[in-house]
Amino acid sequence: MVCPRFSGKRFTMGRALTTTVLAVIAAALVACDLLTPDYHGINLTGAGWGRDFRLSDADGRERTLADWRGKYVMVFFGYAYCPEVCPAALIRAAEVRNGFGADKEKIQVVTITLDPERDSPADVRNYALAFDPSFVGLWGSPERIKDVAKEFRVYYQKVPAGKSYTIDHTALTYVFDPEGRLRLAVGHQQTTQQIIADLRRLMDPGA
Repeated sequence: MVCPRFSGKRFTMGRALTTTVLAVIAAALVACDLLTPDYHGINLTGAGWGRDFRLSDADGRERTLADWRGKYVMVFFGYAYCPEVCPAALIRAAEVRNGFGADKEKIQVVTITLDPERDSPADVRNYALAFDPSFVGLWGSPERIKDVAKEFRVYYQKVPAGKSYTIDHTALTYVFDPEGRLRLAVGHQQTTQQIIADLRRLMDPGA
């Protein structure tokens, strides 16, 4: 497992990719009248995709969204060798969770590897735990990951880097409500406070 590091070049590519994906999703949702000014992120309420996943944790147990029913689940797709976007997203996710104080147990963060050929199940678990002891890392075969990524409309592609490679990928965090329904997409450019505000709005729409 590679320790998180930061590189301006990779950040520019990741941010550009995320901006493009956000623009495409936003345009589609405007047509469906689902995009509202109530959130800093994208309102995905009623989306007919991103319904669930069946992946394994490091102990080989199959996990689905139903395992965290009753909680607000934040799902991020990344990989343990990610040079910048993934660690930044998970650091922010930890800050968001801790920002709820005594209510932080209402929030569960799940990270799903997009690099199952290089990330072992233990790597994925340890990578997630490095950011917060409550985080869960999930793994699957390349075929299973491909299916889950398709279900969540997540783009990912290997990019050669010397004798190794990196992965360009969608840098959105998906938020599910306690009933397991997809509600929000949080962009990489959003701040910790903006995400906390979005979650509070989701928890109490009338506030």
